[in-house]
Amino acid sequence: MLWIIFMLLLFISSMEMLTQNRWKKQASAGLLENCTGCVLCSEDNGCITCHHRLFLLIWRDGIRQYGMCVHTCPPGYFGVRGLEVNRCTKCRSPSCESCFSRDFCMKCKDKFYLHKGQCFRQCPPSTTAQPGTRECQETCEPGPWSEWSACTHEGRTCGCKWGLETRVREVAGAAREEGAVCPALLETRRCRMRKHCPGGEHPTA
Repeated sequence: MLWIIFMLLLFISSMEMLTQNRWKKQASAGLLENCTGCVLCSEDNGCITCHHRLFLLIWRDGIRQYGMCVHTCPPGYFGVRGLEVNRCTKCRSPSCESCFSRDFCMKCKDKFYLHKGQCFRQCPPSTTAQPGTRECQETCEPGPWSEWSACTHEGRTCGCKWGLETRVREVAGAAREEGAVCPALLETRRCRMRKHCPGGEHPTA
């Protein structure tokens, strides 16, 4: 009778150990799947530190914080390399798809335009939207035209029937930036020269 009880207890104990080992294997397998590239990993919070050259990406799901190691940071984040850990840091603007630093955007999400590191739904004044690049480009606001210049031909104001005259207009230095879209700042038109050179002949009519 005692022998039967002993065998029954041994069987129950073996089944409990088998169940525990199976659970541990499943738990460790799931943990390894979520800890790719990790040096230290928590079952509850994922990666804590990553291998060299990988970035630690941390996001929040409600009150829970979870980490994973990635080769490149996802849209909306930029990579910051440090002595102890490389981190993916979130761009401050929610309309920014990729940024150089927390406050300087390099590419905006759809329906937004980039201008000087910021994202806008509509381009600021003195700029025009470029649909192809999703950027706001500076425009020029030139001043009034000057008077037409003297009529000349090859640098001379006499001795020829027809010449050219020009006029120009200026753009304020603060408004003119490299790459700005500007209207014409110089115009040229054909003109009739009516002077004759000393010792020469009058131009024919």
